[in-house]
Amino acid sequence: MSEQLSYNVQSEVGKLEAVLLHRPGKELERLIPQYLEELLFDDIPWLGKMQEEHDLFADVLRKRGCEVYYYDKLLADILQQDQVKNELIAEMTEFTGITKLKESEAILEYLHAGNAEALAEIFITGLHKNEINYREESRSLSYYITDDYPFYINPIPNLYFTRDPGAVIGRGISINSMKTTARNRETMILSYINRYHEGIDSNSAPLWYDYQYSDAIEGGDILVLSDKAVAIGCSARTSPEAIEKITENLFRNGSGIKEVVVIQVPFKRAYMHLDTVFTMLDVDKFTIFPGVENELKIFSITPSSGGSLKISPKESLVASLNDALGRDDIKILQSGGGDKITAAREQWNDSTNTLAIAPGVVVTYRRNQASNETLRKNGVEVVEIEGSELVRGRGGPRCMSMPLRRAPIKGEYHVS
Repeated sequence: MSEQLSYNVQSEVGKLEAVLLHRPGKELERLIPQYLEELLFDDIPWLGKMQEEHDLFADVLRKRGCEVYYYDKLLADILQQDQVKNELIAEMTEFTGITKLKESEAILEYLHAGNAEALAEIFITGLHKNEINYREESRSLSYYITDDYPFYINPIPNLYFTRDPGAVIGRGISINSMKTTARNRETMILSYINRYHEGIDSNSAPLWYDYQYSDAIEGGDILVLSDKAVAIGCSARTSPEAIEKITENLFRNGSGIKEVVVIQVPFKRAYMHLDTVFTMLDVDKFTIFPGVENELKIFSITPSSGGSLKISPKESLVASLNDALGRDDIKILQSGGGDKITAAREQWNDSTNTLAIAPGVVVTYRRNQASNETLRKNGVEVVEIEGSELVRGRGGPRCMSMPLRRAPIKGEYHVS
């Protein structure tokens, strides 16, 4: 980084200027059928093709003027600092239970001996038991009996979905607490990057949520509507308690946010996050998976006297969005052209998981033809990418990106 990066995301659709990605790597090659469910995958993707598709995705963003940062490179940068390296190894080994093993001394020696790049790779791709050399008599009984699980440190194959571990809101950041153990290490590492990377101006960035909080919230449920309003999905991965906690932090600590619109989605894996069924396309347009709107429950949270939260149930998603954005013309477009069969097929391939890179300009998977055509007919520019392998992890362009900075939208939100 030539100069320090300052966070600034005041909307979902402002021109994307800086983004955090993770190029799929060897962690995906450590997926095996018997552990797919534990590692939150339905299938085993082809890594080479995934990387080709991801590289094209990153190129699309760069060509549109967006600076791309990579998770593994930022991690390797901070591991050059001995203090950070020692601190992260200590927390990592405690978190994974390595410190309780008879083999811990040999494992710690192996980790400390690695250079920054090698250690960053281990923290992402995992540490296989056969990578540690020690005498047979040094092995613990648990090495033989506990199970046949091959790793001391799990791979984190979901990392290419960088949206979930963190979310920039305004000039601050939420380092999220993940619902599943399989993804908790992602947020731990993101916290270290945020605190210690010399290229990030974290000193002036408020922390809206911390990964050590007990209640789960994930970035796929957080949509920054404007500089004054945020929508948060209450889902299978984000709890009501976490929503209240982050809302209190936003209201009390100078975020500028005046309202949080809570959208409760059905607690189903198919609707894992809000952005699997609903995303923002333009200052006045959203897309939704048809039918789900009948299952949503909407609430508005605003500040109340004495620092408490005022929670008000709402009847209509459109009305709630109009109120939050100060508009009267919000339009919600149904994916799949509104056809139930087409929409269901394309929703499986993340048709509503669009990434806005400018107002009215979104990145989508090419395969979702009916949904993309619906957007075009309604004045949205669609930038298509390939995703035959990327989609196997059950996520789209929005899932694969964590916006760090967007250009402000001037005078676009409020009707006269």
